[in-house]
Amino acid sequence: MKRIADSTVRRLSAYLRFLEDFEARGLLTISSQELAKRGGTTSAQVRKDLSFFGSFGKRGLGYSVPELAGRLRQILGLLREWRVIIVGAGKIGAALARHHGFRQRGFVIIAAYDNDPGIVGTDLEGVVVRDIAHLERDVHRDHPDIAVLAVPEEHAQRVADRVVRTGIKAILNFAPTQIQVPADITVKTVNMAMELEGLSFALTNRD
Repeated sequence: MKRIADSTVRRLSAYLRFLEDFEARGLLTISSQELAKRGGTTSAQVRKDLSFFGSFGKRGLGYSVPELAGRLRQILGLLREWRVIIVGAGKIGAALARHHGFRQRGFVIIAAYDNDPGIVGTDLEGVVVRDIAHLERDVHRDHPDIAVLAVPEEHAQRVADRVVRTGIKAILNFAPTQIQVPADITVKTVNMAMELEGLSFALTNRD
């Protein structure tokens, strides 16, 4: 499959949430125009996004809501369980560990790690914080799929290097810095400052 842009993947996630809302309301079919309206895009963009993955819907009839939702779950890899660890159990890491919505999407937090003796051993609603000194041993035993980094900027690269050496291939980085990883590792960085700057741009340049 050709490389799919991150923006397309984000829109697919949004479409799935809209479809799940439609399912909950008992709607059986939906048009590309309705999906586009909910997503703030165009019907042509909706059709283009879906066309990367095959043929969907019928002209004049729209999309079957259950069928398209099921296909999007398959495309997004949500038909299986993903095991996640959180490295850094401060305020952000602890909030992520306590978030119940992840499990509903198939992301199971199996462990959290920190190097602060005052945090190690605490229970984050069923997730006990472990000593980061045991990271490599635990990963070898537990086989997590994704690592979430919620560590200070100055420690992010060193921690990322440790995670990479364990064999984990996917990292979600909350540290406000770009980390360097080998080409076979997928990294997504959540930069709160950049998101706020995007909002400030939108507010500044409103018509």
